[in-house]
Parts: sequence; C-alpha cells; structure tokens
Amino acid sequence: MFTRNEYKDILVESLSYCQKHKGMEIFAWCIMTNHVHLVFRSINDLHPSSLLGDFKRFTSKKIVNAIQDNPKESRKEFLLEQFKKAVDMSSNVNKFQFWRHDNKPIELWSNKVIHEKISYVHNNPVDAGLVYHPEDYIYSSAADYTDKKGLLDNVIVFQYFS
Repeated sequence: MFTRNEYKDILVESLSYCQKHKGMEIFAWCIMTNHVHLVFRSINDLHPSSLLGDFKRFTSKKIVNAIQDNPKESRKEFLLEQFKKAVDMSSNVNKFQFWRHDNKPIELWSNKVIHEKISYVHNNPVDAGLVYHPEDYIYSSAADYTDKKGLLDNVIVFQYFS
C-alpha cells in the first residue's frame, strides 16, 4: 500500500498532528510498503490504544480519499475492492476497511528492550533491501538517531547506556 510517497506523507502528517495535539511522544517510527512501526507513548490522559485508534481512523479516511482522487493510481479499483471486501470480514466500518484490526502492541518494560525494538524498527528498510543504512530511509526516524533531521519534528531520541 505504501509504495507511493503521497500515501506515506499522509501518515507523516498525521503523526505530526498526533505529536502536537494528541500527546503522542514518538521514539521511533518507520513506514514500510505494507506496514508501519511505531514506538511511542501517550503523555496525555488518552490511552495509547485510543490514540492509535484515532490515528488509524483519520488516516484510513484520508488515504482512501487520496486513492479515489488520484488519477495516476493504477491500482485504484483493485485497492478499493479489497477495502470493501475487508468490511465483510468483521469490520467496525461500513464502507472501506483500510487498516487491519490486529495491532501487535508490545509493552516495553526495560531500557534494553526499548533499544532492541528501536533498532529493529530502524533496520526494517535495510532488511527489506530498500537501503544500505537505516538513516538513508527517509520514512523513518533513523536519521534522527544519527544527528540528522528526519521528516518529523520532536522525535525523542532514546539514549541507551548498557
């Protein structure tokens, strides 16, 4: 789904909004072609699952609209049909089901585990053969961890001292 930058940009804009207005503190993120990784916490009263739910509801509508309005989208009919089919398979929406329901949240309970998960997130594009170095993949926070500026402002760079 996220082979086109305009769809990834919608996610980046939404993450930025969540940072500024919803209390999402982001430690690591990466948008792959068919999934997204986030290491975050909620600093407001909003539970992390509610925050993620808001993010998913907003981005699903925005991305479906972007697909519908994109005259260059060669996969338009196929994608919209897949989203409609997903509605029939136990969905809480009535038109298009963009995101899957099965998030894989992991509570990060130690500095070592946080460091491992952030490394995993940043190395995903390398493992997928998209780049040679994590910081070269622009749809990720890896650049922020090498003293470069990534696409999102205010990424909290986790310092691990073993």
